[in-house]
This record gives sequence, structure tokens and C-alpha cells, in this order.
Amino acid sequence: MNARPFKQLSGSRQSWFESIDRPALSPLPLQVYEYTDIKTAKVNIDYHIQYDHLYSVPHHLVGERVEVHASRTLITVFFHNKTIASHPRQHRPGMSTTPAHMPTQHQKHHAWSPGRLMNWAQDIGDEVLGWVKYQLNSKPHEQQAYRVCLGLLNLSRQYPRERLNSACAIANHRHLYRLKHIKSILQSNQDRLYQGADETAPQLPQAHENIRGPHSFH
Repeated sequence: MNARPFKQLSGSRQSWFESIDRPALSPLPLQVYEYTDIKTAKVNIDYHIQYDHLYSVPHHLVGERVEVHASRTLITVFFHNKTIASHPRQHRPGMSTTPAHMPTQHQKHHAWSPGRLMNWAQDIGDEVLGWVKYQLNSKPHEQQAYRVCLGLLNLSRQYPRERLNSACAIANHRHLYRLKHIKSILQSNQDRLYQGADETAPQLPQAHENIRGPHSFH
């Protein structure tokens, strides 16, 4: 079919392709096209940015806004149009940290420290302190827990300290160590029930016209 001569024009489909189309063709890309989502993100105090998963960037960029390019397999982070970090994309909650992004001991200029976080937690309550200690001890590096600890402690601006401490008591007892668990307890008022659990339950009356004793049965 391609080689069959045209009836009203000279040549064939094949000859026209060779003379017109082929010279204008460019090589196909070496890589298959892949969609990339682009968004901006702020580098958190723990030098990680969030795109579903948490990914580290160099620690000196804490507080800066960066550009995140997310493909199906790769997360690339840019600052002032320069690549500063690249990670295999993870499609699950968690944290990916490159050791080179972490500050060395003599470079730590962050305003927060484990001691400061625990002091704030202690001011709220012992249960809050226990929850924060678990977070700090459960991470390979304490800085990785700063984000969730600050998220918890900042709830004290929204809820009374007693409620936050009761919510942490429930979470500690049930081994719930995600911030969304604490928020769920507070939003559903489970902490209020916990606070009243130790109060003396109201006693039912033992004498009432509707209560019958053994004399009523023969």
C-alpha cells in the first residue's frame, strides 16, 4: 500500500515519507515521558520537607522555601534553581534521611533541643513528658522527632493542659504514638471521659416505690 503510486500525484506514500517526513524527524527521547508534580515546600526544623513521605535536605536550609519535583520514582529538591537533594520516592508514611544532610555536633544552631522540648512537656504534664520522651528515644537521631513533638506541644495553645495530659495518658496506655491519634482523642472528647473515670460513680437509690423486695414474691 505504501509503495503503490498515487493516481493523481507523482510518487507514493513511501517516497513522500522519505523525501518530506523523514528529514524533519528528530530522535526519540532517551527516557520515556514521565509526569512530574511540582510544588513548593518549607524546610521544617528537622531539615526535612514533606511530600506524603518526609525527605531530608541540607540542614542549613531550615526555614527556607524550596521547590520539590516529584515523579513516580524520584523526589528532587531545588533551591534557587540548584539541585540540593534527591531521594527515591517512597509511597508510604515515614522518613528518608541522608546522613550528609545532618548537622555535626559543633554546627547545631537550632533554637530547639531535646531538653527544651522535655521542659515544655513537663510544664504541661507527666503524661505529655512520657509521650515526648518516647518520640525522642524512638528515632535514630533526636532531631527527627522534633516535628511531631512540637506538633503535640503546640496543641496546648488550642486545648487546656489538663485535657492534653489526659489525651497523652490514653495514648501512652494504648501505645498510640502518632500525632493524629492525640488529635483524634481530643476531638472525640475521649480525654474528658478519662478524666472522670476516677470519680465515684453515682449510687442508685436502694429504696424506691418501683423497687420490690422478697416480700413481693410468694
